[in-house]
Amino acid sequence: MPALNAPRIMLVAGEASGDLHGAKLVAAMREQAPDLALCGIGGPALAAQGMDILYDSSRLAVVGIVEVLSHFRFIREAMRALEKRLREHPPDLLILIDYPDFNLILAKKAKRLGIPVFYYISPQVWAWRPGRVKTIRERVDRLAVILPFEKEFYQQRGMEVAYVGHPLLDSVRVAVPRPEFLHSLGIAPESTVVGILPGSRQREAASMLPVFLAAAQRLAPDLHKPVFVLPLAPTLSEEDLLANGLADCGLEVRVIRENRYELMAACNAVMAASGTVSLELAILGVPMVVSYKVSPLTWFLGKQLVRVEFASLVNLVAGQEVVPELLQGQATPELIAETIRSLLIEPDRRIRMLAGLEEVRKLLGGAGASAKAARLALEMVRKS
Repeated sequence: MPALNAPRIMLVAGEASGDLHGAKLVAAMREQAPDLALCGIGGPALAAQGMDILYDSSRLAVVGIVEVLSHFRFIREAMRALEKRLREHPPDLLILIDYPDFNLILAKKAKRLGIPVFYYISPQVWAWRPGRVKTIRERVDRLAVILPFEKEFYQQRGMEVAYVGHPLLDSVRVAVPRPEFLHSLGIAPESTVVGILPGSRQREAASMLPVFLAAAQRLAPDLHKPVFVLPLAPTLSEEDLLANGLADCGLEVRVIRENRYELMAACNAVMAASGTVSLELAILGVPMVVSYKVSPLTWFLGKQLVRVEFASLVNLVAGQEVVPELLQGQATPELIAETIRSLLIEPDRRIRMLAGLEEVRKLLGGAGASAKAARLALEMVRKS
């Protein structure tokens, strides 16, 4: 049990990637303040760090304007629960991780109560709705960003911002060499291993998994000893996968929950839903195609609002197309299969992509993001 004078932190991580980054941040904070008292929204990683989970992040992990509307009841319920906690048991600090539509509303409530707000992993306002910068400036006391171009973006708009580097550089590690790891799974080293990563949200899996499985069906006859693997996100169950095409796809797909990064690094190529996973693959040096589909209305509205050239974080960091993006109407089994096939059989294209991924790793900076962000957060606690 935390000491009576222990720092009290509320942390909100509304998605699987935020849960992982939040857990790393908390671990780094505990090195300086072991008795932290934590509550908020998160998933299994934050729960493992001893956070009192007031609301499970998996119930909030949706994407797209239309999709959010269908989950409005759950989102409203979570907001009310956290607002009540802020009033009745005010923390010394509110830490927000991404998830802007929810978190910026909560930040407003915290500011009214005099609770300092630290935003770690800022909203992607440089991509769309840049007018939210004013909202962030009004409601957030300190901002820590993880992408190299974000610091200048916010500084130019009058915000105090710290670039801490990307937390994935602290956590994306491979402990077991590829041959040894494949042997542990009973996979021959000469096999062609293709990864299927349909996203960490249920809606993403429902949208992308059938497409990726259909692409795998087209690929299989052309590959030498093909093996398809799927690292299972903690926010998904095997039942989710079975319900979205895995049960009747006619392929053997190895679904594995443990050793996520070893499994990803063992792949010769990966078909991945757009998201944080593209940076994980870049750090591991794994060729990929990035794909995504949302509802037609969400896509139409997004096209009117989004202000960046690329969808994938890899290409955004690079400032150019390093990995192919097949989005919405182009997210077809035929095009995905064709692109993966070319990455496997065309040496020049593969070499170019690997060189581009190496450059992205360099641009992300060095390790230590979680420790740097932890120091900033604890400084705020001590000043409050």
